[in-house]
Amino acid sequence: MAAGSAVPVPASHLDVARDAEPATRAANAAMAARLPFSDTADFEAAQRGLIAPVPGGMVRTAGGTVLWNLGEYAFIDGELAPATVNPSLWRIARLNLANGLFKVTDRLYQLRGFDIANMTVIEGDSGLILIDPLTTAEVAKAALEHYWAHRPKKPVVAVIYTHSHVDHYGGVRGVVDEADVKAGKVEVIAPTGFMDAVSGENVLAGPPMIRRAQFQFGSLLPRGARGQVDAGLGKGVARGTPGLIAPTRSIVKPVEKHTIDGIEIVFQLAPETEAPAEMHMFYPQLSVLNMAENACPLLHNFIPLRGAVVRDPRIWAKYVDDAIALYGPQTEILIGQHHWPTWGREKVIDYLEAQRDLYKHIHDQTLRYMNKGWRPAEIAEQIDLPPGLAERWSVRGYYGTVSHNVKAVYQRYLSWYDANPCNLHPLPPAPAARKFVEYMGGAAAVIARARADFAKGEYRWVAQVMKEVVYAEPGNLEARALCADALEQMGYQAESATWRNAFLYGAQELRHGVFQVPARSTMGADTLAGLATDVFFDLMAIRLDAAKAAGQAMVINWHFTDRQERLALTLKNCTLTHRMGEEAPDASASVTTTRATMDGIILRRTTVADALAGGAMKLEGDMSRLAALFAMMDQPAGMMFDVVTPGEGR
Repeated sequence: MAAGSAVPVPASHLDVARDAEPATRAANAAMAARLPFSDTADFEAAQRGLIAPVPGGMVRTAGGTVLWNLGEYAFIDGELAPATVNPSLWRIARLNLANGLFKVTDRLYQLRGFDIANMTVIEGDSGLILIDPLTTAEVAKAALEHYWAHRPKKPVVAVIYTHSHVDHYGGVRGVVDEADVKAGKVEVIAPTGFMDAVSGENVLAGPPMIRRAQFQFGSLLPRGARGQVDAGLGKGVARGTPGLIAPTRSIVKPVEKHTIDGIEIVFQLAPETEAPAEMHMFYPQLSVLNMAENACPLLHNFIPLRGAVVRDPRIWAKYVDDAIALYGPQTEILIGQHHWPTWGREKVIDYLEAQRDLYKHIHDQTLRYMNKGWRPAEIAEQIDLPPGLAERWSVRGYYGTVSHNVKAVYQRYLSWYDANPCNLHPLPPAPAARKFVEYMGGAAAVIARARADFAKGEYRWVAQVMKEVVYAEPGNLEARALCADALEQMGYQAESATWRNAFLYGAQELRHGVFQVPARSTMGADTLAGLATDVFFDLMAIRLDAAKAAGQAMVINWHFTDRQERLALTLKNCTLTHRMGEEAPDASASVTTTRATMDGIILRRTTVADALAGGAMKLEGDMSRLAALFAMMDQPAGMMFDVVTPGEGR
């Protein structure tokens, strides 16, 4: 099957998703009986201080395109969860519908439910300090206008990015003008390493992360009791135009104090926690502690399903504990950049201690079993939340899960390899699947046995074994349908929003094939412009087609006049390397241009030929070498590659 293509599926399999099976109904009923649903304190906290909801529950462009629509979730209208949704997940889905402008305390407001994240507004003496301007410019602009509709229209004097994920900085151009930033009218503040972290996660591995995020967030699933109900951190990610304005000030010390427009802010760096570059803030005048995304009322990810560098739960717990020690005695209100606040010093400290112990417990217990020689899947099946944590709503696995966080800890310390040499060099998935199915008596025999196991509610095994049949025979519609049915029931039972979305989206692709969405760049112009030139050439290197480079060698000098940067780029052994600040005397060619011109070439806004013809790029030496270099560059194939079925030729 060609990558990105859809195997035709009979109409009978294209109908509405199946209902909950008896085993799913029983599992969800057991969950409902086990947890303290009579505790409604979070519902009161989520609505406390509401001034006005999101107008119409919707954000549109000037042309009428809908970018955000809470009306899609109108089906979430009661306490009783349908049988197709885990009751605990249904609870957080209801809580995450709280939306609008909220007063947290004097001078501090939050805009929630405009996006997956919150935008926090602090009223300074003369203007506004905005913390995390959401994902896209259009939605951030709508949120700020909603604030201004109910509060004095003061100008924005500072924007603070708490960390390096796009839902916390991408909307900046909707709330400030870059000209005002350059003129010194608006300060942009971020933790040290912010720009490097943005480059590392979002650029070099951008396309596969975006594709995998479709499974994590369920963005292409229908909204409904048999589809996407939530994303854990919020309802989903807003559409629109993400951007980036580079920070004008970096917080570099472990703890720094600054006064911004009359508001004292104590910054506490917390690197390598939920993001590579992240920080907490304490506002002494307001007695408010902002934990960014390091203490949400749920179990977070040590590694998200979209992929990332494994996070360090040990140091994550340490930074939470440091915040308790540094600010707990003075804190009356705890806020974050997702969800709702916690009021009252004792409740704040109790909440943070549970978060600290949550991450430390999973880390420590995983290491304990690792040191006994247990394997990742075995540890994941063994560990659960202990008494004292398991019954607390604020640590439930709506976004991360104990299971996949355990595997992340194992990966962080011991890699993907479980030390069994049989797993060191196995066959790739598709040829291995063909052998498995052959050994088991053929696809028909495997499917017959799997149907019997499906009837017994053994959905995990059915999905596992049907995956082998699908990889062995991608066109086997019966296997695809049964695998989809099993994934669907697993989704209905999942407490984690991200697991539910992944299971249901996998089922959808098995039934309908890969949905073709409009092609879009995985890297915006703002992000590309913010790349260090060192990283820019790393990006070029990962696009080199080694087959086209075979037998070729060259050295090209580059001079970027707008950044006063020079480097020598070497092609040798089918590999590109470069040395910043050097100029090779034996270069095949020397190029003088600007980074802006090179950015335009990468973004396909211009070509090398046009840049040379127009004078934006000047060349000395062998023109054929530069042409040959760009001819070796492999353009990304797009992000709609196969996931639940094997790709072409595999």
